[in-house]
Amino acid sequence: MSSETSSQSPERKPRVAVVFGGRSSEHAISVVTAGAVLSAIDRSKYDVLPIGITSDGRWALTADAPERMAIADRALPSVEQLAESPEGEVLLPVAPSSREVVYSEPGAVPKALGEVDVVFPMLHGPYGEDGTLQGMLELAGIPYVGAGVLASAVGQDKEYMKRIFISYGLPVGPYEVIRPREWQNDPSAARRKIVDFAGEHGWPLFIKPARAGSSIGITKVDDLSGLDEAIAEAQRHDPKILVEALVRGREIECGVLEFEDGPRASVPAEIPPVAAHDFYDFEAKYIDSASGIVPAPLSEEQTRRVRELAVQAFEATSCEGLVRADFFLTEEGEFVINEINTMPGFTPISMYPRMWQETGVSYPELVDRLIQAALRRSTGLR
Repeated sequence: MSSETSSQSPERKPRVAVVFGGRSSEHAISVVTAGAVLSAIDRSKYDVLPIGITSDGRWALTADAPERMAIADRALPSVEQLAESPEGEVLLPVAPSSREVVYSEPGAVPKALGEVDVVFPMLHGPYGEDGTLQGMLELAGIPYVGAGVLASAVGQDKEYMKRIFISYGLPVGPYEVIRPREWQNDPSAARRKIVDFAGEHGWPLFIKPARAGSSIGITKVDDLSGLDEAIAEAQRHDPKILVEALVRGREIECGVLEFEDGPRASVPAEIPPVAAHDFYDFEAKYIDSASGIVPAPLSEEQTRRVRELAVQAFEATSCEGLVRADFFLTEEGEFVINEINTMPGFTPISMYPRMWQETGVSYPELVDRLIQAALRRSTGLR
């Protein structure tokens, strides 16, 4: 049976492979996100195949157990805790002639798991959200939720994301980039470059990995004494680092969702300052459960403007499916875009679903809309 026939057959429900985990430092957050999605998928409408990618890159068949995929007592979950076997591997097709997924264990005959109609990639960070997985799915001819190869890569690399925003006239805060070769060949010159940047824009600075997310590896640096330690922390996650000036203002977020007639923006949210945290870091987001204000207390004109900018950012980076766009509302009353996330945090209490809930799209409906949008699209050039 061809993949085209099987995906349209009235005899079975569309099969969704939820892929999560991965090799990035955001492994645990991906597991948490996938658990929420597994809980929300309408099982009367879709068959579901959970596939976890371990921290070392093995594709594992996992338990369909959302209750084991949450943060409990500050402990983070992992794919290794959910895998059916410590050595078994899930093998996706490598050619578009078949969508058959196979499970293989050492010393055993490979077992067919059936065909997959769409992949819901719940990975965050490198090796999943950055276009690598999307490229593999394009080669295999399997539709998938979310941004394509280019938009995923741009959404992961904050330097090129900002370059595209600037080229489209979107307002961006001051930043500088230190590339791996610059630091390796002449760290003193790279350090001077950062000090000159601070001389122009002032301290504090934010030192962050250029290609990471969930605020992992970011340090707020108040003066020169903390610079080297901050660079070392960022480089633990990415050899290319981004240096950003402080933008004084309120943190505003806005969700974008692809509808049949094009992308639309949600009501915006505000992230208020979190007690005991200098900025909205990993622990503030996921451990201490900082809660945003939805909808954000903005004027009608400010709300219109930030929604307009969010859709413009979605279109500028050729995104598909969904995006969360993050902004600063400066003390002068102007919006500055900080970044977009092509696969934002997606638990029911995450900001993206909460913004859409307030806009009139429930969490289960949000999941269904994304799957349906992926099923409507074919793979290939977009």
